[in-house]
Amino acid sequence: RLKIPTEELREKIPTLGLGFGRNAIKVNDRDAARIIEAWNELKRRERMGIKRDEQLSRGVAQKAGDKPVVERNVSLPAVMTVRDFASMIDVPIAKVMRELMKNGILASLNERIDFDTASIVSADLGVKAEPQAAGASTVEDDAGVARLTQVLADEQKENLVNRAPIIVVMGHVDHGKTKILDAIRSTHVMETEAGGITQHIGAYQVVRKERPITFIDTPGHEAFTVMRSRGAKVADIAILVVAADDGVQPQTKEAVDIIKAAGLPYVVALNKIDKPEANAERVKGQLAELNLLPEEWGGKTMIIPVSAKTGQGIDDLLDALLLVNEMEQAKIVANPNRR
Repeated sequence: RLKIPTEELREKIPTLGLGFGRNAIKVNDRDAARIIEAWNELKRRERMGIKRDEQLSRGVAQKAGDKPVVERNVSLPAVMTVRDFASMIDVPIAKVMRELMKNGILASLNERIDFDTASIVSADLGVKAEPQAAGASTVEDDAGVARLTQVLADEQKENLVNRAPIIVVMGHVDHGKTKILDAIRSTHVMETEAGGITQHIGAYQVVRKERPITFIDTPGHEAFTVMRSRGAKVADIAILVVAADDGVQPQTKEAVDIIKAAGLPYVVALNKIDKPEANAERVKGQLAELNLLPEEWGGKTMIIPVSAKTGQGIDDLLDALLLVNEMEQAKIVANPNRR
């Protein structure tokens, strides 16, 4: 399926970071898909590396007296959408997307690209990219959160009323966070798009038992740690999505750390429970090792078995969120008359 010699794949497979050795003989369909994805990413990185070397060579030529290609400098973050990237470098979006395609990258307007990709493409467009100062966005976010906290503290309690809880959905990259949101939206048609949320984080609102619930979806890739922590800061309750067949993964642990650091109440959605290889008890044991002890084991962690594919358990998940909202309702308030 990769259209490469078997021996070449054997040589490269240990470098993909998937835990397969050179002597691997047979893999299942799931692992095959992971290998294909990792292989395509490896080849893309190799192409981008060649492109970077070519750009460095052009830089040497410029010093020798050639006409400069790069005209101006722009500071770019670690991760950005294609739309934002085009805006930051002040180049028409159509031109940016054409350049991405030349480099083998098919990306939509709202798809995210990393700094390395952006820097190579921007150089081709006559712009030199420099990494944004580390922590710049985080400092700004922290300041904003501090201001909001102070505003709420200064509010007169009699002016505050309960509002719809904001739910952040977190978890490993392929454990089904967005699919769970899709399942919620498809089964609860009284949804509205929530405005005022940055385009980097999708927001959706549904109604369950005549009570509105707002969801925000955070990116799942390793590069989006800061994005995920931003999502946690604006949320009231977290859903930690863990696949019943795959169990706890590095990003799961990272999400748990963010949830705990933010002091968020949470519910665990044990997704993909419909799969034959699902093992709920094994995953519960892994969660217990992270101090997320299930209620049925005497702990306080609500674990709801769900299937985003079949819709199983979605209503139970929403009911669990409403229950947490009731317990936290003193904190989930706003002044509707504030301007």
